[in-house]
Amino acid sequence: MTQISPEQFRETAARIEAEVGNYIVGQRDVVRHTLICLIAGGHALLEGVPGLGKTMLVRTLARVLDLTFARIQFTPDLMPADIVGTDILEEAEDGRREFRFQPGPVFTNLLLADEINRATPKTQSALLEAMQERTVTVANRSYPLEPPFLVLATQNPIEMEGTYPLPEAQLDRFLFKINVGFPPSDELVEILNRTTGQAEPEVGVVADGATVLAMGMLARQVPVASSVADYAARLTVATRPESDAAPDVVRKYVRYGSSPRGAQALILGGKVTALLAGRYNVAYEDLRAVALAALRHRVLLNFEGQAEGVITGDVVGQVVEAVAEP
Repeated sequence: MTQISPEQFRETAARIEAEVGNYIVGQRDVVRHTLICLIAGGHALLEGVPGLGKTMLVRTLARVLDLTFARIQFTPDLMPADIVGTDILEEAEDGRREFRFQPGPVFTNLLLADEINRATPKTQSALLEAMQERTVTVANRSYPLEPPFLVLATQNPIEMEGTYPLPEAQLDRFLFKINVGFPPSDELVEILNRTTGQAEPEVGVVADGATVLAMGMLARQVPVASSVADYAARLTVATRPESDAAPDVVRKYVRYGSSPRGAQALILGGKVTALLAGRYNVAYEDLRAVALAALRHRVLLNFEGQAEGVITGDVVGQVVEAVAEP
Protein backbone atom coordinates (compact mmCIF):
# COMPACT_ATOMS: atom_id res chain seq x y z
CA MET A 1 0.00 0.00 0.00
CA THR A 2 1.39 3.38 -1.03
CA GLN A 3 2.08 5.74 1.86
CA ILE A 4 2.52 9.47 1.71
CA SER A 5 3.70 12.18 4.12
CA PRO A 6 1.94 15.51 4.74
CA GLU A 7 4.72 17.28 2.83
CA GLN A 8 4.34 14.92 -0.13
CA PHE A 9 0.56 15.38 0.07
CA ARG A 10 0.82 19.14 -0.29
CA GLU A 11 3.48 18.93 -3.01
CA THR A 12 1.47 16.38 -5.04
CA ALA A 13 -1.74 18.40 -4.73
CA ALA A 14 0.06 21.55 -5.85
CA ARG A 15 1.48 19.72 -8.89
CA ILE A 16 -1.97 18.38 -9.78
CA GLU A 17 -3.55 21.83 -9.59
CA ALA A 18 -0.71 23.37 -11.57
CA GLU A 19 -0.91 20.74 -14.30
CA VAL A 20 -4.70 21.10 -14.55
CA GLY A 21 -4.16 24.87 -14.74
CA ASN A 22 -2.05 24.37 -17.87
CA TYR A 23 -5.26 23.37 -19.65
CA ILE A 24 -8.12 24.86 -17.59
CA VAL A 25 -8.06 28.65 -17.38
CA GLY A 26 -8.97 30.09 -13.97
CA GLN A 27 -11.72 28.32 -11.99
CA ARG A 28 -9.25 27.72 -9.15
CA ASP A 29 -11.95 27.20 -6.53
CA VAL A 30 -13.74 24.72 -8.79
CA VAL A 31 -10.52 22.77 -9.36
CA ARG A 32 -9.67 22.87 -5.65
CA HIS A 33 -13.08 21.65 -4.50
CA THR A 34 -13.18 18.91 -7.15
CA LEU A 35 -9.76 17.73 -6.01
CA ILE A 36 -10.94 17.74 -2.39
CA CYS A 37 -13.87 15.52 -3.36
CA LEU A 38 -11.59 13.10 -5.19
CA ILE A 39 -9.14 12.85 -2.28
CA ALA A 40 -11.90 12.57 0.33
CA GLY A 41 -13.62 9.82 -1.65
CA GLY A 42 -16.76 11.85 -2.30
CA HIS A 43 -18.70 12.99 -5.34
CA ALA A 44 -19.25 16.46 -6.78
CA LEU A 45 -22.25 18.16 -8.37
CA LEU A 46 -21.22 20.98 -10.70
CA GLU A 47 -23.81 23.57 -11.56
CA GLY A 48 -23.20 26.11 -14.30
CA VAL A 49 -24.30 27.23 -17.73
CA PRO A 50 -22.97 25.28 -20.76
CA GLY A 51 -19.52 26.01 -22.13
CA LEU A 52 -17.66 26.69 -18.88
CA GLY A 53 -15.32 23.70 -19.16
CA LYS A 54 -16.95 21.27 -16.73
CA THR A 55 -16.48 18.28 -19.02
CA MET A 56 -12.95 19.32 -19.91
CA LEU A 57 -12.07 19.61 -16.21
CA VAL A 58 -12.94 15.96 -15.62
CA ARG A 59 -11.10 14.81 -18.74
CA THR A 60 -8.04 16.79 -17.70
CA LEU A 61 -8.09 15.40 -14.16
CA ALA A 62 -8.28 11.88 -15.58
CA ARG A 63 -5.23 12.52 -17.78
CA VAL A 64 -3.20 14.19 -15.02
CA LEU A 65 -3.94 11.33 -12.60
CA ASP A 66 -3.75 8.52 -15.18
CA LEU A 67 -7.29 7.39 -14.30
CA THR A 68 -9.95 5.82 -16.49
CA PHE A 69 -12.71 8.18 -17.62
CA ALA A 70 -16.26 7.64 -18.85
CA ARG A 71 -18.98 10.07 -19.84
CA ILE A 72 -22.73 9.49 -19.80
CA GLN A 73 -25.03 11.96 -21.54
CA PHE A 74 -28.21 11.84 -19.48
CA THR A 75 -31.38 12.01 -21.60
CA PRO A 76 -35.06 11.22 -20.89
CA ASP A 77 -34.81 7.86 -22.69
CA LEU A 78 -31.68 6.71 -20.84
CA MET A 79 -32.26 3.44 -18.97
CA PRO A 80 -30.59 2.17 -15.76
CA ALA A 81 -28.92 -0.65 -17.72
CA ASP A 82 -27.23 1.99 -19.89
CA ILE A 83 -25.38 3.10 -16.75
CA VAL A 84 -24.67 0.02 -14.65
CA GLY A 85 -24.65 -2.67 -17.33
CA THR A 86 -26.72 -5.80 -17.91
CA ASP A 87 -26.57 -9.57 -18.29
CA ILE A 88 -26.37 -10.75 -21.90
CA LEU A 89 -27.03 -14.27 -23.18
CA GLU A 90 -24.18 -15.72 -25.19
CA GLU A 91 -23.25 -19.11 -26.53
CA ALA A 92 -20.14 -20.83 -25.18
CA GLU A 93 -17.69 -22.91 -27.25
CA ASP A 94 -19.39 -26.15 -26.16
CA GLY A 95 -22.75 -24.91 -27.40
CA ARG A 96 -24.20 -24.09 -24.01
CA ARG A 97 -25.87 -20.76 -23.47
CA GLU A 98 -25.08 -18.74 -20.39
CA PHE A 99 -25.45 -15.22 -19.09
CA ARG A 100 -22.44 -12.94 -18.95
CA PHE A 101 -22.38 -9.56 -17.24
CA GLN A 102 -21.58 -6.69 -19.59
CA PRO A 103 -20.31 -3.80 -17.41
CA GLY A 104 -21.71 -0.34 -18.02
CA PRO A 105 -19.80 2.96 -18.11
CA VAL A 106 -20.11 3.29 -14.32
CA PHE A 107 -17.15 0.89 -14.07
CA THR A 108 -14.50 3.57 -14.28
CA ASN A 109 -12.50 5.89 -12.01
CA LEU A 110 -13.95 9.24 -13.04
CA LEU A 111 -17.55 9.21 -14.25
CA LEU A 112 -19.02 12.34 -15.79
CA ALA A 113 -22.82 12.33 -15.48
CA ASP A 114 -23.55 15.13 -17.92
CA GLU A 115 -26.83 17.01 -17.37
CA ILE A 116 -27.91 14.43 -14.81
CA ASN A 117 -31.27 16.12 -14.20
CA ARG A 118 -32.43 15.35 -17.78
CA ALA A 119 -32.91 11.65 -17.00
CA THR A 120 -35.98 10.26 -15.25
CA PRO A 121 -35.87 9.58 -11.49
CA LYS A 122 -35.76 5.84 -12.22
CA THR A 123 -32.54 6.26 -14.17
CA GLN A 124 -31.07 8.78 -11.71
CA SER A 125 -31.56 6.26 -8.91
CA ALA A 126 -29.35 3.75 -10.75
CA LEU A 127 -26.38 5.71 -9.43
CA LEU A 128 -27.45 5.65 -5.77
CA GLU A 129 -25.86 2.30 -4.89
CA ALA A 130 -22.71 3.04 -6.88
CA MET A 131 -22.23 6.41 -5.19
CA GLN A 132 -22.82 5.19 -1.64
CA GLU A 133 -21.71 1.54 -1.56
CA ARG A 134 -19.20 1.53 -4.45
CA THR A 135 -20.94 -1.57 -5.80
CA VAL A 136 -23.41 -2.37 -8.57
CA THR A 137 -26.09 -5.04 -8.18
CA VAL A 138 -27.54 -6.69 -11.30
CA ALA A 139 -29.72 -9.82 -11.16
CA ASN A 140 -28.97 -10.32 -7.44
CA ARG A 141 -25.21 -10.25 -8.01
CA SER A 142 -23.01 -7.45 -6.70
CA TYR A 143 -19.97 -6.17 -8.57
CA PRO A 144 -17.43 -3.90 -6.81
CA LEU A 145 -16.22 -0.66 -8.38
CA GLU A 146 -12.48 -0.14 -8.57
CA PRO A 147 -11.24 2.73 -6.36
CA PRO A 148 -10.77 5.61 -6.69
CA PHE A 149 -14.30 6.27 -7.92
CA LEU A 150 -15.69 9.77 -8.42
CA VAL A 151 -19.03 10.75 -9.89
CA LEU A 152 -18.93 14.29 -11.19
CA ALA A 153 -22.42 15.32 -12.27
CA THR A 154 -23.36 18.52 -14.07
CA GLN A 155 -26.62 20.38 -14.36
CA ASN A 156 -27.76 23.61 -16.00
CA PRO A 157 -29.24 26.09 -13.48
CA ILE A 158 -31.17 28.04 -16.11
CA GLU A 159 -33.03 25.65 -18.39
CA MET A 160 -35.74 23.79 -16.48
CA GLU A 161 -37.90 22.48 -19.34
CA GLY A 162 -37.53 18.74 -19.82
CA THR A 163 -35.63 18.21 -16.57
CA TYR A 164 -36.32 16.19 -13.44
CA PRO A 165 -35.09 17.69 -10.15
CA LEU A 166 -32.68 15.45 -8.30
CA PRO A 167 -34.34 13.75 -5.31
CA GLU A 168 -33.11 14.65 -1.85
CA ALA A 169 -31.56 11.19 -1.34
CA GLN A 170 -29.37 11.63 -4.40
CA LEU A 171 -28.41 15.22 -3.64
CA ASP A 172 -27.30 14.08 -0.19
CA ARG A 173 -24.84 11.62 -1.72
CA PHE A 174 -22.80 14.41 -3.29
CA LEU A 175 -20.05 15.53 -0.95
CA PHE A 176 -19.95 19.00 -2.52
CA LYS A 177 -22.11 21.09 -4.80
CA ILE A 178 -19.81 23.41 -6.74
CA ASN A 179 -21.08 26.45 -8.61
CA VAL A 180 -19.12 27.18 -11.80
CA GLY A 181 -19.23 30.89 -12.54
CA PHE A 182 -18.64 32.79 -15.76
CA PRO A 183 -14.96 33.78 -16.17
CA PRO A 184 -13.84 37.44 -16.02
CA SER A 185 -12.80 39.15 -19.24
CA ASP A 186 -9.05 38.58 -18.83
CA GLU A 187 -9.54 34.84 -18.30
CA LEU A 188 -11.98 34.74 -21.22
CA VAL A 189 -9.27 36.23 -23.46
CA GLU A 190 -6.87 33.49 -22.35
CA ILE A 191 -9.55 30.85 -23.04
CA LEU A 192 -9.92 32.23 -26.56
CA ASN A 193 -6.17 32.15 -27.10
CA ARG A 194 -5.95 28.53 -26.00
CA THR A 195 -9.00 27.18 -27.80
CA THR A 196 -9.08 29.00 -31.14
CA GLY A 197 -5.52 28.42 -32.30
CA GLN A 198 -3.75 25.44 -33.83
CA ALA A 199 -1.71 24.41 -30.81
CA GLU A 200 -3.58 22.59 -28.06
CA PRO A 201 -2.25 22.74 -24.48
CA GLU A 202 -0.76 19.49 -23.24
CA VAL A 203 -0.86 18.01 -19.77
CA GLY A 204 1.29 15.30 -18.27
CA VAL A 205 0.75 12.62 -15.65
CA VAL A 206 1.84 13.75 -12.18
CA ALA A 207 0.17 11.07 -9.99
CA ASP A 208 -1.87 7.88 -10.21
CA GLY A 209 -4.82 6.19 -8.54
CA ALA A 210 -2.67 4.64 -5.80
CA THR A 211 -1.35 8.08 -4.88
CA VAL A 212 -4.88 9.50 -4.71
CA LEU A 213 -5.94 6.66 -2.41
CA ALA A 214 -2.87 7.22 -0.22
CA MET A 215 -3.72 10.92 0.02
CA GLY A 216 -7.24 10.00 1.08
CA MET A 217 -5.96 7.64 3.77
CA LEU A 218 -3.66 10.33 5.12
CA ALA A 219 -6.49 12.87 5.17
CA ARG A 220 -8.67 10.56 7.27
CA GLN A 221 -5.85 10.32 9.82
CA VAL A 222 -5.81 14.08 10.44
CA PRO A 223 -6.95 14.67 14.04
CA VAL A 224 -10.02 16.79 14.78
CA ALA A 225 -10.30 18.53 18.14
CA SER A 226 -13.58 18.03 20.01
CA SER A 227 -14.30 21.76 19.79
CA VAL A 228 -13.90 21.69 15.98
CA ALA A 229 -16.17 18.65 15.68
CA ASP A 230 -18.70 20.46 17.89
CA TYR A 231 -18.50 23.49 15.58
CA ALA A 232 -19.21 21.29 12.54
CA ALA A 233 -22.18 19.73 14.34
CA ARG A 234 -23.60 23.11 15.34
CA LEU A 235 -23.23 24.44 11.79
CA THR A 236 -25.17 21.45 10.50
CA VAL A 237 -27.90 21.63 13.16
CA ALA A 238 -28.32 25.37 12.52
CA THR A 239 -29.50 24.62 8.97
CA ARG A 240 -32.56 22.82 10.35
CA PRO A 241 -35.61 25.07 10.94
CA GLU A 242 -36.81 23.07 13.96
CA SER A 243 -33.56 23.73 15.82
CA ASP A 244 -33.38 26.39 18.53
CA ALA A 245 -29.99 27.38 17.12
CA ALA A 246 -31.36 28.09 13.63
CA PRO A 247 -31.15 31.76 12.57
CA ASP A 248 -34.28 33.60 11.47
CA VAL A 249 -33.56 33.15 7.76
CA VAL A 250 -33.58 29.35 8.22
CA ARG A 251 -36.81 29.31 10.19
CA LYS A 252 -38.51 31.52 7.63
CA TYR A 253 -37.37 30.04 4.33
CA VAL A 254 -36.06 26.48 4.90
CA ARG A 255 -38.23 23.37 4.77
CA TYR A 256 -35.54 20.79 5.51
CA GLY A 257 -31.97 21.27 6.65
CA SER A 258 -28.84 19.21 6.28
CA SER A 259 -28.57 15.54 7.19
CA PRO A 260 -25.65 14.12 9.21
CA ARG A 261 -23.86 13.68 5.87
CA GLY A 262 -23.46 17.46 5.84
CA ALA A 263 -21.38 17.30 9.02
CA GLN A 264 -19.36 14.44 7.56
CA ALA A 265 -18.68 16.52 4.43
CA LEU A 266 -17.55 19.43 6.61
CA ILE A 267 -15.08 17.28 8.52
CA LEU A 268 -13.72 15.38 5.50
CA GLY A 269 -13.41 18.56 3.45
CA GLY A 270 -11.81 20.31 6.41
CA LYS A 271 -9.21 17.57 6.81
CA VAL A 272 -8.14 17.78 3.16
CA THR A 273 -8.16 21.61 3.29
CA ALA A 274 -5.92 21.55 6.36
CA LEU A 275 -3.37 19.33 4.63
CA LEU A 276 -3.46 21.55 1.54
CA ALA A 277 -2.62 24.47 3.82
CA GLY A 278 0.33 22.59 5.32
CA ARG A 279 -1.31 21.79 8.69
CA TYR A 280 -1.93 18.43 10.32
CA ASN A 281 -4.93 19.57 12.34
CA VAL A 282 -8.35 20.87 11.34
CA ALA A 283 -9.08 24.51 12.21
CA TYR A 284 -12.36 26.40 12.22
CA GLU A 285 -11.28 28.23 9.08
CA ASP A 286 -11.02 24.90 7.24
CA LEU A 287 -14.68 24.15 7.99
CA ARG A 288 -15.75 27.63 6.90
CA ALA A 289 -13.79 27.21 3.66
CA VAL A 290 -15.88 24.21 2.64
CA ALA A 291 -19.19 25.04 4.39
CA LEU A 292 -20.84 26.52 1.31
CA ALA A 293 -19.98 23.60 -0.97
CA ALA A 294 -20.84 21.03 1.71
CA LEU A 295 -24.21 22.41 2.81
CA ARG A 296 -25.82 24.44 0.01
CA HIS A 297 -27.40 21.42 -1.71
CA ARG A 298 -28.58 19.94 1.57
CA VAL A 299 -30.77 22.95 2.42
CA LEU A 300 -34.23 22.68 0.85
CA LEU A 301 -36.35 25.81 0.67
CA ASN A 302 -40.03 26.00 1.54
CA PHE A 303 -42.63 27.54 -0.76
CA GLU A 304 -42.03 31.04 0.59
CA GLY A 305 -38.29 30.77 0.02
CA GLN A 306 -38.78 29.55 -3.54
CA ALA A 307 -41.34 32.27 -4.29
CA GLU A 308 -39.00 35.00 -3.08
CA GLY A 309 -36.03 33.61 -5.00
CA VAL A 310 -33.93 32.87 -1.94
CA ILE A 311 -30.53 31.33 -2.75
CA THR A 312 -29.50 28.43 -0.54
CA GLY A 313 -25.89 29.57 -0.66
CA ASP A 314 -26.92 32.86 0.96
CA VAL A 315 -28.77 30.92 3.65
CA VAL A 316 -25.67 28.84 4.42
CA GLY A 317 -23.58 32.02 4.50
CA GLN A 318 -25.86 33.51 7.14
CA VAL A 319 -25.71 30.27 9.12
CA VAL A 320 -21.90 30.45 9.14
CA GLU A 321 -22.10 34.06 10.36
CA ALA A 322 -24.64 33.21 13.05
CA VAL A 323 -22.85 30.20 14.55
CA ALA A 324 -20.02 31.38 16.76
CA GLU A 325 -16.81 29.47 17.24
CA PRO A 326 -16.45 27.74 20.64
